[in-house]
Amino acid sequence: MPRYKMTIAYDGTRYCGWQIQPNGVSIQSKIQDALQVALKAPHSIVGSGRTDAGVHARGQVAHFSPHEEIDLYPLHAALNGLLPADIRIKSLEEADSSFHAQYSAISKTYHYHLFLDRVMDPFQRLYTYQVRRKIDLSLLQQAADCFVGTHDFTTFANEAHAGSASRDPIRTLKRLDLVPEEGGIRLELEADGFLYKMVRNIVGTMLEVASGKRYLPEIAQLFDKKDRRQAGKAVPPQGLFLIKVDYSLKSHPAKESRTPHAS
Repeated sequence: MPRYKMTIAYDGTRYCGWQIQPNGVSIQSKIQDALQVALKAPHSIVGSGRTDAGVHARGQVAHFSPHEEIDLYPLHAALNGLLPADIRIKSLEEADSSFHAQYSAISKTYHYHLFLDRVMDPFQRLYTYQVRRKIDLSLLQQAADCFVGTHDFTTFANEAHAGSASRDPIRTLKRLDLVPEEGGIRLELEADGFLYKMVRNIVGTMLEVASGKRYLPEIAQLFDKKDRRQAGKAVPPQGLFLIKVDYSLKSHPAKESRTPHAS
């Protein structure tokens, strides 16, 4: 049975998140609906992980396994013609049969955008979080450094006693960089995996330190407490982007479609 990998970009503003939900329209459901029309049969897709309502992606990855081989170029064009303008299949590739969008991943990169200017740019309001209190960027950097490394991130995970967090809450945050951008700062986080709402909870805690609401040494203590209620309030979803999912060499796709014209 062939297996295909798709890399997906989407504006999550109008959606209840990646995963199919009973009470809202999801990215996953939109793509599966488009696949069903294009291939004239239902197909389930498996994503690298879920993104929440309002969260965006530039590099979400998913796979599906039809019963027979597909001509990728016309399918790629058809999917982007069927999908709404805020969802696009960036690439469609044949993958090795062992490839799994979630389990083959070795790292993920997220960006979180903080808008620090006094007057919000209306063209950024859906893609960044405006911080309305004064922020000490030096303290923000020091707080970021406290999270880098291998830790038990239970305190920074919602639903820490369910799913992957309950099985193994230890993650390695490889980097947490602060990058200046127009109007504010972009936080770039790369890790071997992320727990549910881990990024938003980390950023919320960092902002409490940088605004003087929490002392820097408290971060080390929070890891030991393993209690989500002790960490900072999660920042809103619209500033968060899934940028990239990395895979091991053995799970790289075998062939890639020619890129059709963007729709």
